[in-house]
Amino acid sequence: MEYLIAILYAVALLYIFLFSLGQLHLTWFYRRRKISAPKPPELDLSNAPKVTVQLPIYNEVYVVDRLIEAVGKFQYPKDKLEIQVLDDSTDHTTGIIVRKVGELKDRGFDILHIRRENRCGFKAGALKQGLQMAKGEFLAIFDADFLPEPDFLWQTLPYFQDPEIGMVQTRWGHVNKDYSLLTRLQAFGLDAHFSVEQQGRSNAGSFINFNGTGGIWRKTCIEQSGGWSAKTLTEDLDLSYRAQFKGWKFKYLEHVVAPAELPVLMPAIKSQQFRWNKGAAETARRNLARILRSDWSLTKKSHALFHLFNSAVFVCLLVAALLSIPLLFIKNTHPEFKLLFNAGSVFLLGFFSIAYFYWVANQQSTSKKPGYYFFRMFPTFITVSMGLSLHNSIAVLEGLFGFKSTFVRTPKFNIRHSKDLLRKNIYIDRCTSLSTWLEGVLCLYFAFGIVAGLWLGDPGLLVFHIMLCLGFAIVFYQSVKTVKYA
Repeated sequence: MEYLIAILYAVALLYIFLFSLGQLHLTWFYRRRKISAPKPPELDLSNAPKVTVQLPIYNEVYVVDRLIEAVGKFQYPKDKLEIQVLDDSTDHTTGIIVRKVGELKDRGFDILHIRRENRCGFKAGALKQGLQMAKGEFLAIFDADFLPEPDFLWQTLPYFQDPEIGMVQTRWGHVNKDYSLLTRLQAFGLDAHFSVEQQGRSNAGSFINFNGTGGIWRKTCIEQSGGWSAKTLTEDLDLSYRAQFKGWKFKYLEHVVAPAELPVLMPAIKSQQFRWNKGAAETARRNLARILRSDWSLTKKSHALFHLFNSAVFVCLLVAALLSIPLLFIKNTHPEFKLLFNAGSVFLLGFFSIAYFYWVANQQSTSKKPGYYFFRMFPTFITVSMGLSLHNSIAVLEGLFGFKSTFVRTPKFNIRHSKDLLRKNIYIDRCTSLSTWLEGVLCLYFAFGIVAGLWLGDPGLLVFHIMLCLGFAIVFYQSVKTVKYA
C-alpha cells in the first residue's frame, strides 16, 4: 500500500510539473515572439459585409436591457446589421426583451426576438437555430453580461479579408474587477488566459479557441465544421477544434477588449468553473484520438493536449494533496522513502514556472504597481485555486467518464461597484451541496496535516498544507454564507 500511495503521489506531481513546463513554454512564445498589434486593414464602408449579432439569453433580468442597448450603439450601417435575441427565458426577462426590441425597431434596427418551444441543446441549440435564420455573412456572439464597444465590428471584421480566417476572438475586459476579492482573483486568472495563453498559442501556431462570447465567426466556417453541438458543455471549445481540424485559421486580438461582468458570488463562480472544466474534459475525450493520430509537430500536439486536459491539473492537485498527509507518516516509518521526497523537490521548478507565467500576464494587464499587485494577488489566487480543486475535480471526472448533466448558466446581477448590493435577488441559490460540506471537511483534514507535520518534526509540506487549509476554508465559507435581503 505504501508503494501504491507513493507512485500515485509521484504521478500526480509529474503531471503538474509537465503542465507547468507547458505554461512556461507558452510564456516564452508570448514574450519572445510577441509583436505589437498591427493596424487593422481598412474596411470599405460602401462594401461592408452583412453581420448578424446573436445574443443568447436565458433568465437575465438584471443585465439583458444593457446588453441590447450596447449592441444598439454599434457604429455600423443599419442596413448591414441584423440582431437576433435568442431568448430561452422562463421568467420576466422575456418582457424586458419585448420592450427593448420594440425600442430598437423604432430606431430602425433589423432586430428579431426569437423564442423556442423548448430549451433543447441549451445555448448551442439556441445558436444553432439562430444560425439557420441568420442573414449575415458573419456572426458576432455576446453573452448577456457583456458590454461590447460601439466600434467592435470595425475592430474585428477587417481581419476576415483573409479568406482563411474563420473566427476572430477578442480579449475579455472586466467592468467590476475591483468589486471584491473574488472578482479581483477571477480577473487575475482570466487575464493570464487572455494574454499569455491565447496569444502564446497563436504565436506558436497552436490551436486557440473561441471563448463563447466576445468573438465573431464566418458563417461558412461554422457550417463547414458541422455547426453547433450540445454534446459537450463547452460548445465553443468543441466547435473551435472541429473548425481548426478542417483547416480554418483563428485570429486572436489581444488589443481589442470586450468588457463583461464577473460573477460576484462563490456559487456562481463554481457553476461557471464546473461548466468550463467538465466541458473541456468532454471535448478532450472527443478529440484525444484525433490529436494523437495527426501528423502535427510534437510541440503542436503537446500544446493541444495540455489545452484540452488543462483541467486535469485540479485532479492531480487533489490527489497529491490527499496523499501528502499519509506520506508524512510513511516517510517517518520508512526511511527508504526519504529519497523520493528529496527528489520531489525538483517539482518546485513547476511552481516557479507557474509563478513566472502569471507574473508576465500581470505585467501586461496591470498598469499601476504591477509588481506589488502580483505579490499581493498571486499567493491568494493559488490558495483559492487549491480550495476549488475538489469541485473542479468532480467536474473533470464527470466529463472524462461521460456523465451527462444539464447546462447551468452563470447568473449575473448587474453588480459593478461596491455600493451595488445583492438584495431581493431572484437568482441567488441558497442550497448547499454535498461537495461544499466536503470542502469544509477537507479544511479540517489539512489542518490535521499541519499539526501532523509539526508533531513529526517534518515541516517540508507545512506551507502546502497551510495553503490547502486556508483555500478550502475560504471556498467553504464563501459558498455557505448567506446574502441578506433588504
